[in-house]
Amino acid sequence: MNKSQRKKAHLIIHSASTAAGGVGVGMAQLPFPNATVLLPIQTAMVIALGKVFDIKLEEGAAKALATQFLAQKAGQMIARFLVGKLPLAGNIINGSTAAAITESYGWMIARDFSEQFDKKYNL
Repeated sequence: MNKSQRKKAHLIIHSASTAAGGVGVGMAQLPFPNATVLLPIQTAMVIALGKVFDIKLEEGAAKALATQFLAQKAGQMIARFLVGKLPLAGNIINGSTAAAITESYGWMIARDFSEQFDKKYNL
């Protein structure tokens, strides 16, 4: 990943993580999963990262969506358990979990897309 790509990926990933954290904080006490709102945020992040690395969504879509689903489910289980046990701190925990999952997911996708970019252009 070159310097320009890293800078763009950093902005995209941190923006999505911040948005996801806000969603997690705001939706912690609601009876439906925050994945319904996180999914579009994370999907937009993947699309934006694809553009940075000249990757068409079709190339990474299956892997990205499967990874996203698994990461969200793991985070939801942890956050829901903690939110139920610590209702006063639940919003912070849920927001932190959503942001952390989005952040790690974004960098995992960025690394994968960077490898595909390097192979495509023999770098």
